[in-house]
Formats: sequence, C-alpha cells, structure tokens
Amino acid sequence: MNNRGLTIGEKAAYGIGAVGKDMVYMLSASYVLYYFQDLLGVNSVAMGLILLIARVFDAFNDPIMGVVVAKTHTRWGRFRPWLMIGTLTNAVVLFAMFACPPSLDAKGLVAYAAITYILWGVTYTMMDIPYWSMIPAFTKGGKEREGLTTLARSCAGVGSALVTIFTVKFVQTLGNSFAGTGASDTVKEILGFKYFALIIAILFVVFIAITCLAVKEQSLVDMKTASVGDMFKALISNDQAMTVVIAIVLINSSIYLTSNLVIYFFKYDFGGTTWGDSYTLFNMFGGGTQIISMMVFYPLLRRFLSNVKIFYVCIISAITGYATLFVIAFTNMTSVYVLFIPGFFIFAANGVLQVITTVFLANTVDYGELKNNRRDESVIFSMQTFVVKLASGVAAFAASICLQINNLQKDVEDTGEAIDYSLAVSASSKLGLRMTMAIIPVAGLIVALIVFYKKYILNDAKISEITKELEAKKTTDPWSAQY
Repeated sequence: MNNRGLTIGEKAAYGIGAVGKDMVYMLSASYVLYYFQDLLGVNSVAMGLILLIARVFDAFNDPIMGVVVAKTHTRWGRFRPWLMIGTLTNAVVLFAMFACPPSLDAKGLVAYAAITYILWGVTYTMMDIPYWSMIPAFTKGGKEREGLTTLARSCAGVGSALVTIFTVKFVQTLGNSFAGTGASDTVKEILGFKYFALIIAILFVVFIAITCLAVKEQSLVDMKTASVGDMFKALISNDQAMTVVIAIVLINSSIYLTSNLVIYFFKYDFGGTTWGDSYTLFNMFGGGTQIISMMVFYPLLRRFLSNVKIFYVCIISAITGYATLFVIAFTNMTSVYVLFIPGFFIFAANGVLQVITTVFLANTVDYGELKNNRRDESVIFSMQTFVVKLASGVAAFAASICLQINNLQKDVEDTGEAIDYSLAVSASSKLGLRMTMAIIPVAGLIVALIVFYKKYILNDAKISEITKELEAKKTTDPWSAQY
C-alpha cells in the first residue's frame, strides 16, 4: 500500500480523469435516447429496450472485467493498461454512436443504435472499473481514501455538470456552423451532436492520459483472483456492498429518469422558439448547484454530520424537490426561474449523493476483507459501473414508455423556421410528462431510504473499528496482507 501519501499533482491528475470520464458518460446517459428517438425517428419503446438490454448484458460483462483486471500483470501495473485501452476504444465508439448516417431506414437505425450502444457500454466498462479500482491500490484506508474518493466523485460531478450545461447550446452552435443556411433544425441538431461528441471524445483521451502518466500503483503484491462464480458468491456474501448497490440503483434510476425527460419537458412543454436557451439556463443553475454541493456543501456538512446522516439529509432534500416540482406542475409556468426552486433541492442532493455512495462502496471493501478474508476491490467496484449503467437503462426504458404513452415526438413540419414544438402537444400529454418526472422518482427514493436505514451498518465508528482490526491482523499475520 501507499506509505508516503499522495501528492497534490497525483490527486489533481486522478481528478482530471474523472472529469473526462463522466463527460462521456453524461453525454451518453442523457442524450442518446433523445438523439435516436427525437432526431432520427427511432421508435421510443425500441430505444428503451435497446438501452435496457444493453445494461442487462453488462450484468455479465462488468464482473468479468473485474476479474480480468485482477489477473492483469504488466510493467505499468494492472489498472493503467486497461484504463487507457478502454478510453481509446470508448472515445471511438462514442463518436460513431453520435455520427449515425441519417439515411438509414428504420431497421438500419435500430440496428445501428443497438450495436454502437452495446459497444459503448463494453468499452466504458473497460476503463471505468480499473479507474475506481485503483483507489485502494495507491491510497491508505480511512481519511486518505475517503478524501481521494470525494475528490474524484466531485470532479466526476464537474464533468457531468459541464456536459449537462453546455450540450444543447454547443450542439445548436456547431449545427448552425456546419449545416449551412436553410437547413432544418433537425439537420442542425444531428450535425451538432456529431461534432460535439468528437470534441468530448478527444478531451476524454487527453484527460485519462494525464491520469495514467501521473498516477502509479504503490502496491506491487498480487491480488487473489476468483472465478465468476466465486465472484458473485463474494458479492452476495458482502451484505453491505449489496445494500449500497441497491441504494445506488434506486437513487440513480430516480434521478436519471428526470434527466432523460427534462429536455423533452423544455422542448414540448415549457416550449417557445428559444426553448434551448431556457434549457441551458436551467442546467447551468442545476450544474452549478451540483458542483457547489460536492465541493462546498458536502465538506461543510461533513464537519458536523456523519456520512450516514448526510445521506438521510440528501434523500429528504431530493424528495422535497420532487414534491415541490409536483406542486408547480399544476400551475401555469411562465418563467424558468420558478423551476430553480425544486431544481436546487434535487441537484444539491444528487451532487452529495454521488460522493457519499462511492465512499460507502469503498468502505465495503474493507468490510468484505474482514468478513470474508479476501479483498475484492475490483469485484466490488465492478458493481459500481454496472449499477450506474443499469440505473440509466431502467430510467431510459421508463422514459421511453412515458414518451410513447404521451406521444411526445415531434410531428410538425420542420421547415427551417424557428418552431414552438409545445403548440403541437396536448395538455394531457404535458401533464403526463410532469407527473412522471415528479411522482416515480419519489417512490424510488423512499424505497432507497428504507433499505439503507434497515441494512447499512458501516457508520464512522464501525469503519474505524474495522480499519484497526485489519491493521492488527496484518501486523500479526503478514500473509493476510497479500490480497
């Protein structure tokens, strides 16, 4: 393990990698449904099934990748080679996914979407698992690990927020530049997404390269590896890891459902010919709130509250935000600023939850080592990648059902003139969209709260106790350190 402590440069380089990684993830998670369904005309349910099936496929791919990482032995370590290989291939697939030929027929579009999205998930797993699995390999336990995890998750939140804020505006600007005069809004958006994806892909490679060059594993001992069967058995036997996994799926599914639908809300409900400006303004506020919550709110709360209590505060905050949104849904919204009220509670809670759920998962590694006499960080962190993508798949499928039921797909003639798409959508469809965005997430958050309250036991005192027991065990039995 690392005995000298991390330098500021190493911490910064690791954080930069998280920025690039989650820029890519957010572009795919929040806009792939909109890109294929609304712009290219793929059936919404077909897209929802593609996204969900891809995540089920990852149920087998992600844990296997954890074993592959654990068995890797190179002069550059076990993590960095896969981190770089996964990044390069994922960047290529990301660009290809948002560069779909519009001339394909309906079946061709579905096939293209399915192939590229599944490949995107596979290649993202190749880099995401080693990225998070590196933490225990070059940090000490306790405060140093929690500090780096917090930093990385905060930087990941910055990457997500940047894409959330600027995607539509950049897409419109790039589309106007490359489409030429007289092109329709749809053609402009399609081209805009293509070149914006290219920019994000390049930044992704550069940022991860910085991480690989600056961060080196401090532990050279071999990790015990397990078969796929042993690995699932180890996960099931780690009740705390499974509790955190369930909570992450429920929380992220709730949040991602909203993030998938919010662009439709501004385009088809809030409306106006400049809906993109309102959408950008809302996301700028939300993204800023999320970043501040990670970098300011969380450290401030951590001075007075344990991570477990902060978790409860955040869940209650998010539920409050959705309840406020539900009330606003029955009013005549004329100003985007009204939406800042529920947005603050939801985005602030989400920012902190991204940090502490990762901390909770890291803590389960030590718990599992003490309980099961083996340290399976790659196995457990492979579940983080899987559950986050599973949540995005579930949310996207739920969103696609909402779009289908409420007939939310443009059916107006795209003449190249500025269009107010909200005029072509019925009041009942708008109400259905609003209720889906507000009610279903609350149900998911309440279940997450109940599960966590009943099952999670790793509070600060318990973590300190486990750390001391592991240190004592390694002191008396040196072979126990060979994980």
